[in-house]
Amino acid sequence: MGADGSLAGRTAVVTGAGAGLGRSEALALGAGGANVVVNDVGPAAEEVVGEIKAAGGQAVAVVGDVGEWSLGDQLVQAAVDSFGSLDVVVNNAGVLRDAMVFNLTESDWDDVLRVHLKGHASVARSATAYWRKASKAADGPVYARMINTSSEAFLFGSAGQPNYAAAKAGIVALTLATAQGAAKYGVRANAICPRARTAMTADVFDGGDGGGPDLLSPDRVGTFVRYLAAPAAADINGQVFVVYGDMVGLMAAPTVEHKFEADSGEFSVSELDDKLTPYFADRDPGRTYAAYTVAQLDMTR
Repeated sequence: MGADGSLAGRTAVVTGAGAGLGRSEALALGAGGANVVVNDVGPAAEEVVGEIKAAGGQAVAVVGDVGEWSLGDQLVQAAVDSFGSLDVVVNNAGVLRDAMVFNLTESDWDDVLRVHLKGHASVARSATAYWRKASKAADGPVYARMINTSSEAFLFGSAGQPNYAAAKAGIVALTLATAQGAAKYGVRANAICPRARTAMTADVFDGGDGGGPDLLSPDRVGTFVRYLAAPAAADINGQVFVVYGDMVGLMAAPTVEHKFEADSGEFSVSELDDKLTPYFADRDPGRTYAAYTVAQLDMTR
């Protein structure tokens, strides 16, 4: 791989890296030459550190819950203390508490929003504060990559995951705000919506067929994360990608489908009825703000 794809001398933090997607991402970054701070809530973080070191890389583990706001500062400090800098953040940690909205409990909601959205926010705040300070000291932009993990659940509004879908929508908004608010310091913030066969998605995706490449291997997502973390991706900021199989889909921004205007400059209920009701009459119930067409993306050529 050329210099634009090398992460030699860079330091990355990966949350939820003890298994699944986070593990694949941490290993991919380590294979690219990055020093890696591996975070998870349990001892699996140390196991992944061992894998990175066995492959010739450098890594340290920070065990902790990203839902605790202070962990963001701990992860940044671990990167700086262990390797001298922080260059890449991959926010991946998450949990599932699936339920239909009418069965949703307060803990179902709080647990998912705390780990996914608050966890992303705590690390994003700490990392961007570090990069802002470094940029001011350097009197110019610094090398800074943030890769956040959203989901197609936010695009579809998954019926059995109102908490998860809401958290993932919030992560996209957080990503856009980060991209706009910190770009002048050198930060490039993007979000991925990955599909991969992991322990967390065991009930969602069938197992591999045993023959040929596994299109839902988390390693495929790890490869894309390694690319976004590299110098080659310097011009990519504020984007949302759907990633799985043998494809990467770049999402377009929402567009206005139709503009309704009041004839007199102010709507009455009667005029709203006259203009909106016929427009929605006999409309396909599946034609909502949900981006169902994304589900039609194919994993094979």
